[in-house]
Amino acid sequence: MAILDKHKILETNATLLLIFSFLVVTIGGLVQIVPLFYLENTIEKVEGMRPYTPLELAGREIYVREGCYVCHSQMIRPMRDEVERYGHYSLAAESMYDHPFQWGSKRTGPDLARVGGRYSDEWHVDHLRNPEAVVPESVMPKYGFLENRQIDGRYIADVMATHRVVGVPYSDEMLENGQADFLAQADPDSDYDALLERYGDTVNVRNFDGHEGVSEADALIAYLQMLGTLVDFSTFTPDASR
Repeated sequence: MAILDKHKILETNATLLLIFSFLVVTIGGLVQIVPLFYLENTIEKVEGMRPYTPLELAGREIYVREGCYVCHSQMIRPMRDEVERYGHYSLAAESMYDHPFQWGSKRTGPDLARVGGRYSDEWHVDHLRNPEAVVPESVMPKYGFLENRQIDGRYIADVMATHRVVGVPYSDEMLENGQADFLAQADPDSDYDALLERYGDTVNVRNFDGHEGVSEADALIAYLQMLGTLVDFSTFTPDASR
């Protein structure tokens, strides 16, 4: 009865209830936050991760601009049904260069965290032109107009510089060659060796939409084809100390 009386006092006094609620929330928050100050790095470094190439970064900007994140998440949860459908669960390190991240929880369409390499460039072009032609049950809008929008990457170095401000490790050399690397990735006949030296051998170099020049479709497909391909999960071993 004494305990019930104390609860009654607390529950009938708005000021006391507010104070104790604040204390509970504060303690719970500290329990979660304080340990982070004792970790050398809150994100486990994973071999293979790199910043987006200029073309991939442009494609990501288009992905965000067109609201693709509204229907597609990029976060595979560590649950059996998700892993079996989409692949290895998402790692925090895979989003370390995303500003903002594209995790999400809404899935009108499938999760795209591992979509890279799953379909051909031609499939993506057809899918953007007319989603229902390749996925009959799709309710995705048509994005064929992206093929008709040519882009030359003249401002991509400025976008890269903005991302560097928030921690993406773009070097001065990467910024200076931003437009050149942008154009080189979509042209397999170009001298793209310098691009690979700066970003690694995991960069896809080809004409993504099959047309001359660089279109917004090229950039978007370059971005999609990279998603989930940087980490070699056949050799990845989680850090058990975390």
